[in-house]
Amino acid sequence: MEVARAVTDAAVKNVSDGDLTIRWREVLAGEKSFKTSGEWLPEATLDTVKSHGIALKGPLTTPVGGGIRSLNVTLRQRLDLYASVRPVRYFQGVPSPVKNPQKVNIVIFRENTEDVYKGIEWSQGSNEAAELASFLEDRMGVKLPPGSGIGIKPISEAASKRLVRAAFNYALKKGLGSVTLVHKGNIMKFTEGAFRNWGYEVAFEEFSGTVISESEMTKLGLKAVPSGRILVNDRIADNMFQQILTRPEEFSVLATPNLNGDYLADACAAQVGGLGVAPGANIGDEVAVFEAVHGSAPKYAGKDVANPCSLILSSAMMLEHLGLAEATKAIEKAVAETFSENILTQDLARMSSVPVVAAGTREFGDEIIRRLA
Repeated sequence: MEVARAVTDAAVKNVSDGDLTIRWREVLAGEKSFKTSGEWLPEATLDTVKSHGIALKGPLTTPVGGGIRSLNVTLRQRLDLYASVRPVRYFQGVPSPVKNPQKVNIVIFRENTEDVYKGIEWSQGSNEAAELASFLEDRMGVKLPPGSGIGIKPISEAASKRLVRAAFNYALKKGLGSVTLVHKGNIMKFTEGAFRNWGYEVAFEEFSGTVISESEMTKLGLKAVPSGRILVNDRIADNMFQQILTRPEEFSVLATPNLNGDYLADACAAQVGGLGVAPGANIGDEVAVFEAVHGSAPKYAGKDVANPCSLILSSAMMLEHLGLAEATKAIEKAVAETFSENILTQDLARMSSVPVVAAGTREFGDEIIRRLA
């Protein structure tokens, strides 16, 4: 966070000739907050983020399999940050496990407030699970295996449509060629299948003069999307996974329910070097929170070895959201130049098959700032 803030400040200063500065205010959540106040996510933190409308958040640790609910999920739901926005692109010089990582330039719009993120579940052996199992068997004719844990997966029309609407508005703003609805509607017809159907409704009812479907293109004998139009299509989730490996260049924006988007965003990031170079944002109508997409790594804290790039690029997204697009471009250009000169963070340097400079956290930030000047 210290390095990301320094890069952000330098970019804003340089593009505004010193006329603009960011006033930072630290608010607490997670372990540091718990040690200070006994609260994992204080109401004062939520109130401050709400009143300011924007935040840059570092990774927060979440216990697995028990304990508190995810703080990240709680933040998104309490602040109604319904769109998880994950742009994935390749920087020349970053080691990758695939042959043509430069073909990956995809933005994932993932619904952020329902599906598995709703967290509606009851443990095996609980009274609630037994009661629900009895209801399903007695009233619905559905018999579950004995000793099942039970979860409920809600996907609503309103949440689906606002997510898809945000994806189309983004594609229009950025001049991108397609929006693909990703779902498992062949199996889950009334949740993920409904997500697909509602997505098409948004496309044809709200963007009717802008979109064109694959079936329309086939009917018209078109092999390329007409200028000024956005292709709307859909893919079954498992098929989408193989297509982002075999022909990622065919996709611009993916709009997905929560769980599919979680998997796909990380799978796309793996092709361009991993989560360490993947920025992210969680955006609602009133508030936006920008964050590194990777989790926390307490064992590396304070050792000057962590990769700050994900948080730096997330901060660049924040600047664009604030209307400072030139600062965003400056950061992205500086990051690209640093990587292209074989200066890598230590995690990326370990993956490289060619000689590189393995920079520490602060050194990597200094290299970016030097290229901003």
